[in-house]
Amino acid sequence: MKLSIVVPCYNEEEAVPVFLSAVTPILERTGLDYEIVFVDDGSKDSTVKVVTGMSAIYPETRLVELSRNFGKEAAMTAGFTYASGDAIIPMDVDLQDPPELIPEMVQKWQEGAKVVHAVRRSRETDSWLKRSTAGAFYRLMEDITDVKIPSNCGDYRLMDRAVVNAILSFPERNRFMKGIMAAAGFKATQVEYDRPERAAGHTKFNFWKLWNFALDGITGFSTVPLRVWTYIGGIIALFSFAYAFWIVTKTMIWGVVTPGFATLTSVVLFLGGVQLIGIGVLGEYIGRIVAETKRRPLFLVGALHGFDERGAGPSVVHLETAAAARGTF
Repeated sequence: MKLSIVVPCYNEEEAVPVFLSAVTPILERTGLDYEIVFVDDGSKDSTVKVVTGMSAIYPETRLVELSRNFGKEAAMTAGFTYASGDAIIPMDVDLQDPPELIPEMVQKWQEGAKVVHAVRRSRETDSWLKRSTAGAFYRLMEDITDVKIPSNCGDYRLMDRAVVNAILSFPERNRFMKGIMAAAGFKATQVEYDRPERAAGHTKFNFWKLWNFALDGITGFSTVPLRVWTYIGGIIALFSFAYAFWIVTKTMIWGVVTPGFATLTSVVLFLGGVQLIGIGVLGEYIGRIVAETKRRPLFLVGALHGFDERGAGPSVVHLETAAAARGTF
């Protein structure tokens, strides 16, 4: 049995050595064959040089070097594509996903679980704003989607090869991996942990990226935002008819009254704003439809380091990665 660790990286030259020194002894204690598949997502620093240099010390290291920055979701998909293990664990290189959980996750997998989620006990290390927005997002996703996405669970989890193959069969280009992993299903269990601080480097996420990430999740797994505007339009139309009826009645009883300019302007601006918001929601979905119809590759590989023909992962034709260049350390 073989275990693959998939590690997306973007400008993580400081964190890679720390990660390898912490993870490798734990992987060796599992008694399984293993590989550590780094995916460089178009880093602008020396991440590639650091990973290739560390391969002399850690020969189980592999590197998928993407041709440019495609985003973490695409980088993770690239790692799944080239990982050759019977079980795969995606991890962050900053060690906020504690590697000490790996033996327990492997044990539960060997006992029959196809997916082992790593769930945070609490989010006390996060700011109040991040805790509040994360909680609201997961509650919203639970209410508007048919897919049960575990709350307080990131990408850190163990997945059987059958699960990973199922995930790779999802063809969409706008990938919300937490939703795709949950949509794949399979028998699941969980382990709990307390999330530590970053071991090195700094986070690459900011509010804008998290906002777009949330939009990808909502629009990728629910059409409720589109349906909501039908109800909003119906409610506004109902109030409009009621108001029109009141104006006609008032005119018939008290005669013509000069309308107020402020009231008229407020109504026009309000309705215009509602229409623009509705058009914006439509635009989000239409933009994603356009991206899907183009069928551009999820990622392009500039070079593969440390792979041989037997260890280059499964062939996934629909992901259009067959033409990836191959290299060696």
